[in-house]
Amino acid sequence: MHARFLGKDPDSQTKNSPTLFATDRTDRVTYIAQGWKVTDPQTLADVNAVAPVPDHETLIEIPEEVLKMYALRYLEQQEDS
Repeated sequence: MHARFLGKDPDSQTKNSPTLFATDRTDRVTYIAQGWKVTDPQTLADVNAVAPVPDHETLIEIPEEVLKMYALRYLEQQEDS
């Protein structure tokens, strides 16, 4: 699997920037998000109350600007279809 860079949060520091990548998987569409690891106890408790996070997964926080990069890519794909 390869990852293609989509963009970084324009408001983040140079070496501390949430980033979004698209993968080239053929069985399903997936993305890789680099973000801030969620360590806040209340946030973790809120999430785990709904759906516990397995040991092999983690929660990351990413800015809305990074999610907009996904939305733009999605709209481009819809136009190409």
